[in-house]
Amino acid sequence: MSEGKEEFNKHNYSADSIQALEGMEHVRMRPSMYIGDVGVRGLHHLVYEVVDNSIDEALAGHCNNITVIINEDNSITTEDDGRGIPVDLHKKEGVSALEVVMTKIGAGGKFDKDSYKVSGGLHGVGVSCVNALSDHLKATVYRNGEIWEQEYERGKALYPVKKVGETDKRGTIVTFKPDASIFTQTLEYSYDTLASRLRELAYLNKGITIHLVDKRSVKEDGEFEGETFHSENGLPEFVKFLDATREPLMKDVIAFEGEKNGIPVEVAMLYNTSYSENLHSYVNNINTHEGGTHLSGFRRGLTHTLKKYADESGMLDKLKFDIAGDDFREGLTAIISVKVQEPQFEGQTKTKLGNREVSASVSQAVSEMLTDYLEEHPDDAKIIVQKVILAAQARHAAQKAREMVQRKTVMSIGGLPGKLSDCSEQDPSKCEVFLVEGDSAGGTAKQGRDRAFQAILPLRGKILNVEKAMTHKVFENEEIKNIFTALGVTIGTEEDSKALNLSKLRYHKVVIMCDADIDGSHIATLILTFFFRYMKELIENGHIYIATPPLYLVKKGAKKQYAWSDKERDAIIAEFGDGSKIQRYKGLGEMNAEQLWDTTMNPEFRTMRLVQIDNGTEADRIFSMLMGDEVPPRRDFIEKNAIYANIDA
Repeated sequence: MSEGKEEFNKHNYSADSIQALEGMEHVRMRPSMYIGDVGVRGLHHLVYEVVDNSIDEALAGHCNNITVIINEDNSITTEDDGRGIPVDLHKKEGVSALEVVMTKIGAGGKFDKDSYKVSGGLHGVGVSCVNALSDHLKATVYRNGEIWEQEYERGKALYPVKKVGETDKRGTIVTFKPDASIFTQTLEYSYDTLASRLRELAYLNKGITIHLVDKRSVKEDGEFEGETFHSENGLPEFVKFLDATREPLMKDVIAFEGEKNGIPVEVAMLYNTSYSENLHSYVNNINTHEGGTHLSGFRRGLTHTLKKYADESGMLDKLKFDIAGDDFREGLTAIISVKVQEPQFEGQTKTKLGNREVSASVSQAVSEMLTDYLEEHPDDAKIIVQKVILAAQARHAAQKAREMVQRKTVMSIGGLPGKLSDCSEQDPSKCEVFLVEGDSAGGTAKQGRDRAFQAILPLRGKILNVEKAMTHKVFENEEIKNIFTALGVTIGTEEDSKALNLSKLRYHKVVIMCDADIDGSHIATLILTFFFRYMKELIENGHIYIATPPLYLVKKGAKKQYAWSDKERDAIIAEFGDGSKIQRYKGLGEMNAEQLWDTTMNPEFRTMRLVQIDNGTEADRIFSMLMGDEVPPRRDFIEKNAIYANIDA
């Protein structure tokens, strides 16, 4: 295409740029096909779909500010200062382009390569999907000095697009209220969940300003709660934010930004004193937590360049065994972001990049970036190689410890932990195991369980904090060895020595069941940290749950009722009237077997929380902050969230 034609199309974003794809009628019938689920994740995904349109405008160079407002009724308003969705007549559809965008699945400028070089979002379902799943949606467009609007109910236009005024501003405002008949679990938006994603988008798209306003919460000064996210430097700032609670090994972030083989590539990385590897990859702003070709390209470029430098430096001469790829990534936090015009996704959740051409581009970018940095920073280069050598030595020790775990795991039933009370069911999909703190609670749980499908594994005290432990220490820990052995999983495949092999998983529900007090919360967090760092696949595949035992038993005469919160307790007392007796459960051991079964273990009546990773980078940051060495950030977090903690005086 000639430069003149490209320039013409860039500035003539009109109705002809909008291409309509069929399928709107299926959205309400099968919403999970389009947004993943109709629970908390799907509810928030609606916001991301609308914001993606504004981000696309920013990527095309036409938008600087985006505002997201959580209204008092949990409806959402998004506003940007982009060009405004075209409102002129769409030739093929015979109606306004705005109506096409809002009522045709997949309709949007992102399907026209001349309007957008790349765009966010996985499947291009766009704002029309949000419209279909909303009770009410109103779109207002400020474009070419005029104001246009249209309203919809459950995806259907209430009237044709109409001009309602004149203006000197530009942009698009969308306000929508999710449909309660579809989102039956909850309609309440989480400020923190939205803030995490919007912060992430600001780092991934430097220069853009994103405002978040929560009109449900008013501060002491009368202003609404809210935050503004803006990053001048992008990924280097993102890496520093993620590593704020870790001790860096070098002063500067190693970064690259440029285009390789026509693919925009951004990389930022920093080594720290921790023992975990934290790689986060993005394609068109989507977090590809299953990785893909861009991540393999990063690993190859990193390993090849550092290995070459280490060999030439002579620092590896005395090492008695080979350096492995894992050794170069211990204590590394890195973010890889690529923009791909036609991404091909694969994997279980369609978040694994499959485009082969991307691998070479990222590998080349990383190799150039590292080669320049190592030559210009010889002191940092030496520190990195020393870190790699320590990691190799620790890996060698961990391999021996891991082999001990593997040997125990692959043995017959006699090799299972002595404290494990197993179930009789042989089908793992029907089996569940409860990880219980202490022998006392373990004994109660053993008596109260259904032996057919429920197993109990008591854990002695607080397990090792893996956030601060070297890998071989983790595999040498008795309680952790018992968890590996009981679950039947092994670590390490030919492709990835840290990958988890789930083919022999003995229970498809792994339930963390701890006391409802501070110590219990700490133990649950320690166990979750272990799963996140060493068995993340169990979380990603929906196998990890947290039991929710009641906090109170309220009695009056023959009447009794359990309460899971102070609010529930007060409501029951008000219902029962004067003379109610309250029993506070400080530990599972205070319940008898029947009570524990009735409230916490019986599938018919219990409530269990499925552990999910909504945002991988935010989860990484939170675990590092809560379980790392830095005290002040942890104190600030606890003070901010103390309302949610059950603190006993």
